[in-house]
Amino acid sequence: MKLVGRTLSPFVRRVAVTLAVYGLPYESLALSTVTDGAAIKGYNPVGRVPSLILDDGEVLIDSSAIIDHLDELAGAGALIPSAGAERRQVMRVVQIALGAAEKAVAAYYEGQRRPEGLTWSEGLANLEGQFLGGFAALEAMLTGDHLCLGRLTQADVTALCGHDFAARVMPDLITGRFPRLSALAARLNADPRIGGTAFKG
Repeated sequence: MKLVGRTLSPFVRRVAVTLAVYGLPYESLALSTVTDGAAIKGYNPVGRVPSLILDDGEVLIDSSAIIDHLDELAGAGALIPSAGAERRQVMRVVQIALGAAEKAVAAYYEGQRRPEGLTWSEGLANLEGQFLGGFAALEAMLTGDHLCLGRLTQADVTALCGHDFAARVMPDLITGRFPRLSALAARLNADPRIGGTAFKG
């Protein structure tokens, strides 16, 4: 399999972590949406990452849809339970973590990627409030080593990826603010399968 996109993206990275945890080998096509847009559109007409190219050439797009397929491959060992209250619990926390990551990416683009003088300060403040609110909710849920079920789930993976992205590109908003979430990220990154997916560029 081939994973399209750089793991700076929390969405690409959550797929990379899931592949690593499941022991599924893949090749990284570390294309950037900034410099490799035309190539990325060859896999996803919207020009977004990630895409996952399966062994037979089929292309899956969007991290959640890709992870749904990977969970099928993992079977009983999936990071998202297949049914019932446990599945609903994990999915709820995943959606909070995913929403926070989406707003963190949007805040990064609004605050750091726009031409000078064109940043919408009110919009940026709103985006920051949204992702910080999501992280605060995750922080409050972390009463043990994991967010759900007392074990590693996709909720942990998605929270890690959003946290690490925000901590890298907006450290002034993250450092020291979410100690339990940061501790979770440190524990997970200490696992070479997971820490090995961190963006090195």
